[in-house]
Amino acid sequence: MQPLLLLLAFLLPPEPATGIIMGGHEAKPHSHPYMAWIQIMDEEMPSRCGGVLVREDFVLTAAHCWGSSVKVTLGAHNIKKQERTQQVISVIETIPHPHYNPKKFSNDIMLLKLERKAMQTAAVRPLSLPRGQAQGDSGGPLVCKNVIQGIVSYGRISRTSPRAFTKVSSFLPWLNKMMKSL
Repeated sequence: MQPLLLLLAFLLPPEPATGIIMGGHEAKPHSHPYMAWIQIMDEEMPSRCGGVLVREDFVLTAAHCWGSSVKVTLGAHNIKKQERTQQVISVIETIPHPHYNPKKFSNDIMLLKLERKAMQTAAVRPLSLPRGQAQGDSGGPLVCKNVIQGIVSYGRISRTSPRAFTKVSSFLPWLNKMMKSL
């Protein structure tokens, strides 16, 4: 669990002028093949989020990771380098939860419909959704036993752990309905 939290900390936007990871360790290349790097273009300024490939054509992230143009990079170990394992895919539809409240960050969950299916490789594979009903860098996953349990809703203050997670299993009916209908 600790290595996963370190990975999540890496994906959280750094505090101004720091850009460093405190106490983190580099993950084994492609040991988390479901991870997605989301680049968001907006009128104000570009931003980034993490996400999770949950099907060959869908990425799960936080609803606040939205912009006028969104691209997803899969299969990256070092996002600053061009790697042959990377797949960059445009998003054709953003599907935020219908009850998402940006002021309270409630229902902060969104599906991204990819322009084309991701090709599954050793570096790119979907992560399973939870089966039961229960209740991050933004959009990054909380994973237990190779199943996504949560996505980071909002980040940290003074380098502490993420403060809130959106529990994915609470949204299974909506997620399954959306992925079947598109």
